[in-house]
Amino acid sequence: MVLAGDLRKGVTIEYEGKIFTVVDFLHVKPGKGAAFVRTTLKNVIDGKVLQITFNPTEKFENAVIETKKMTYSYTDGELYYFMDEEFNMEPLNPDQVEDALKYVKENDMVTVKFYKGKAFSVEPENFVELLVTVAEPSVAGNTATNATKQVTLETGINLQVPMFVNEGDVIRVDTRTGEYMERVKK
Repeated sequence: MVLAGDLRKGVTIEYEGKIFTVVDFLHVKPGKGAAFVRTTLKNVIDGKVLQITFNPTEKFENAVIETKKMTYSYTDGELYYFMDEEFNMEPLNPDQVEDALKYVKENDMVTVKFYKGKAFSVEPENFVELLVTVAEPSVAGNTATNATKQVTLETGINLQVPMFVNEGDVIRVDTRTGEYMERVKK
């Protein structure tokens, strides 16, 4: 159990049957009246953010989120299958993996998050290397400026990249921001 007065950034709690991570908190002690804790909580399952005020003596269950490195194996059209090092398969619904799949191809490592033994989200590595499958050719003179163009990567996502990136190049992408980082040397 954790008291509202002990909440800190990054603490994961169970509140009203849902799991939240404390994004921000402020202990307020007004001149008159009782102290209170103003928090910003993020639902770890659906990402919704709530701003709630608590009495400092309110108690919450600590929610333990487990993470496991897994490999994306395949999809059967309905479910996506991830395998751990003991060859256990974990099937996940499209809504649990859709954001991560923009940057993940078969046999890539991902981090799967579990609560009470049930998987609820997938996170790709922070940086991934993906092949550019569709790119407009660069026009002479456009490559000297900070001009960008849109390309399609092997996972199907579109991304803005510098003009010098061509079809067949491998680029590094930051999955946290969805931005081009650099072209990978072959």
